[in-house]
Amino acid sequence: MKLKLTLTLLLILMVSSSSFAASIKDKVFGSIFVDEITSVYDGDTFRCTIKEWPPIIGERVGIRVDKIDTPEMRDKRPEIKKLAQQAKQFVVERLRSAKTVELRNMRRGKYFRIVADVYYDGQSLSQALLDSGLAKPYHGGTKLEW
Repeated sequence: MKLKLTLTLLLILMVSSSSFAASIKDKVFGSIFVDEITSVYDGDTFRCTIKEWPPIIGERVGIRVDKIDTPEMRDKRPEIKKLAQQAKQFVVERLRSAKTVELRNMRRGKYFRIVADVYYDGQSLSQALLDSGLAKPYHGGTKLEW
């Protein structure tokens, strides 16, 4: 009897926590301005500091640029790696020289990163990367080949 009760409670806890995680992942949380770009990993991933937030969640927070995919830095193909480096440099130049960087339509994604539409000085980073040929549209699921 005790085992049945324990298993039932465990099942309820698992279902409720997975429902909570799914609801947080799908929820959109408005917008906020970034105080500092701390690092840029590649064309669609960077870290920043948001001083409005407590340091435990606002320092070096991971950001994934929504609706695009850029070449991966760890790709083994030299031509793709070169594109990845160009995309990274494109983002570094724009975000580090911008007077304002804003995250809009924020939500949680995989790896506990924030997925957001990123704007620098009022311009869409996604659109700038797409226009330059350094990104492809991405809306989840299987990524396109580079």
